[in-house]
Amino acid sequence: MTPPIIGVTTYQGKNEEGFPISALQRAYVDCLCQAGAVPILILTSLPYESLLPLLNRLDGILFTGGGDIAIDRFGGTLHPRINNVDPERDSIELSLLASSIKIIKPFLGICRGFQLINVGMGGTLFTDIEDQKPGAVKHDYYPDYPRNYLAHNIEVKKGTRLEKILGKTDISVNSLHHQGAKDIPVSLIQSAFAPDGLVEAVELPDHPFGIAVQWHPEWLTNQPSMRRLFRALVEAAN
Repeated sequence: MTPPIIGVTTYQGKNEEGFPISALQRAYVDCLCQAGAVPILILTSLPYESLLPLLNRLDGILFTGGGDIAIDRFGGTLHPRINNVDPERDSIELSLLASSIKIIKPFLGICRGFQLINVGMGGTLFTDIEDQKPGAVKHDYYPDYPRNYLAHNIEVKKGTRLEKILGKTDISVNSLHHQGAKDIPVSLIQSAFAPDGLVEAVELPDHPFGIAVQWHPEWLTNQPSMRRLFRALVEAAN
């Protein structure tokens, strides 16, 4: 069987010499390779007319982590901790999401990718959880913690597709975000929750694979359940 080709979103920045780059943490690529896919990087500088032809050649999409989404995309509240906003990336990824849903293309969102999918479907975000969600537990375990630090447990809703993939309803996860989902659109199923009630995963019903998680499973591949998540995306893309 030919391995599926999974497009992986990237971020923009500059290297040590000050030259513009498009980049990605290798952990995402390694997880997809281990799950049996061929990862292809999607540059956020692509012209819009190239998106649909590219998407038609891909078997699935991984929306990766990164900086915050521009608040004008969801009517968010300005906050001093908002950082690394890239309107060009927002536009490309939101267009990719809309097209993936329209042409029924499997996709997985991670951290920023989770937030992007929520926003793209009509939801909103806390632009800083600590300041805006009363009773919130700590979610921003960065930069002074290992990326695989198990910050808290999540409760996975029984009967969801995520629960069937992970094989359990109580899982310890890492937590590397200061923003989070506030309002969830009715078109998405809420499938996992942090101890403070913050939604940690959503899924799109009646779609071959449309799942997003707030934590970073690419750093937790010592857990079989996290490896199964990437494998499920690859199997759906086959």
